[in-house]
Amino acid sequence: MPIRLIVHGGAWDIPAEQEDAHLRGVTAAVQNTWPMLQKGASALDAVEHAVRILEADPTFDSGRGAFLNSIGEIELDAMIMDGRSLDFGSIAAVQNLLHPVSVARRLMESREFRMLVGSGAQAFAEREGFTQLPPEALLTERELAYFEQIKHDSNFRSHDPFGPLPGDTVGAVAMDQGGNLAAATSTGGTPRKWPGRVGDSPIPGAGAYADNSCGAASTTGWGENIMKVLLAKTVTDWEERGQNAQKAAQKGIQILAEKVKGLGGVITIDAQGQYGWAYNTPKMAYAYWNPETKHTHAAIKLDT
Repeated sequence: MPIRLIVHGGAWDIPAEQEDAHLRGVTAAVQNTWPMLQKGASALDAVEHAVRILEADPTFDSGRGAFLNSIGEIELDAMIMDGRSLDFGSIAAVQNLLHPVSVARRLMESREFRMLVGSGAQAFAEREGFTQLPPEALLTERELAYFEQIKHDSNFRSHDPFGPLPGDTVGAVAMDQGGNLAAATSTGGTPRKWPGRVGDSPIPGAGAYADNSCGAASTTGWGENIMKVLLAKTVTDWEERGQNAQKAAQKGIQILAEKVKGLGGVITIDAQGQYGWAYNTPKMAYAYWNPETKHTHAAIKLDT
């Protein structure tokens, strides 16, 4: 089977001065993960590795660089899913962790449970030996300044995050040499969100989904409406019905917009190894390995 890898760095109105950083970030995730797939790594290992790179990059709203909630804290959500078994791991509202996607992976493999939130997820991460960082280790000057700007703004709405914001959700989808698919998504959520708010990213079928028989997808955008249409599952359902990845992605975004007036984006790989991506926000940072050119292709607008 062909090996494939595609990542995203969020769908929204990326400020022009931050476009290069977003393109560098998603390009680095592909270029540093692709050799693993060439050497036989699993799709699951590949998506975890790619998302870890994006979590460590302060450009994005995930791990280091995540938005602050309404009380000035960073809360993180993530999930990972294995297309071979439909197994998944999901965590939400955790703090002081650079790589929530790896905690989600460990949770998936724990055989105890599949989703944990808040203090329970935090205790699990501690039990499993994940390093708890001081809050300032994840905080960037950019995010602190942005929080100071919006924290008393009565007109600001965290559920409408498509102005010129500092960063957004990250995700990855991969196919390995065995034809196995996997997807992962990680986020810091929306700016000035209510403490404990959980969006689409850690919800199976909404933030990510993977099924070897049809495809895998990772989403980004306005989480409350993405959950209403289970965007990742909707896209893979269209792939199961015979649509190729690109048409399935476009159909998913069409449904998101028409049914719930949602805003967001999606990346996907179908069971035949075809790529797809679509969004209805001004921009989405994404990159994928182009098997024809043997290079990483990165873009931030559909017309680039």
